[in-house]
Amino acid sequence: VQLVESGGGLVEAGGSLTLSCAVSGFTFSTNWMHWVRQSPGKGLEWVATIHSDGDSTFYTDSVKGRFTVSRDNAKNTLYLQMHRLKPEDTAVYYCGKDLFGYYVVEYWGKGTLVTVSS
Repeated sequence: VQLVESGGGLVEAGGSLTLSCAVSGFTFSTNWMHWVRQSPGKGLEWVATIHSDGDSTFYTDSVKGRFTVSRDNAKNTLYLQMHRLKPEDTAVYYCGKDLFGYYVVEYWGKGTLVTVSS
């Protein structure tokens, strides 16, 4: 199983970035997926979840209305569109495969760093 995030970088506050997560080694189209982040010096924070068909999405309150999680099951790729970024969004962003609908991350990527400057 492999999950490889990309798309991180340095952006000014108010800007946008789109993260991607390319997966292999499991049937992407039948699995829920998560985005989780870790800010410097802080613990892991769940960001978003998308169900296997892409029709159901869920977000932590701090990103609602600014972030959009989506997936392309034909390309085995998960996305996170981030708009109106804030300095507090600075973090390493990880994608993760859900464990059978238990909202537990079974497999993790290595993460991609997003830095939002004020």
